[in-house]
Amino acid sequence: VLELAGNAARDNKKTRIIPRHVLLAVRNDEELGKLLAGVTIANGGVLPNIHSVLLPKRTEKASQETKSPKSPKKA
Repeated sequence: VLELAGNAARDNKKTRIIPRHVLLAVRNDEELGKLLAGVTIANGGVLPNIHSVLLPKRTEKASQETKSPKSPKKA
């Protein structure tokens, strides 16, 4: 658990492990998530989650615009 929490702290550019890092480590690990499914970690917060219905729809037109270069090619 400490190794995973240390990795979460390093990902957030922190040197000290806080309860938030422990929560992120436990919830992102499959086995620890099952083991500690009903556990509340004080000052841990929640995992960031945006429901897919609330995300903007991706259309083919929008995805093609991102692939094409924004400036015209010089001859």
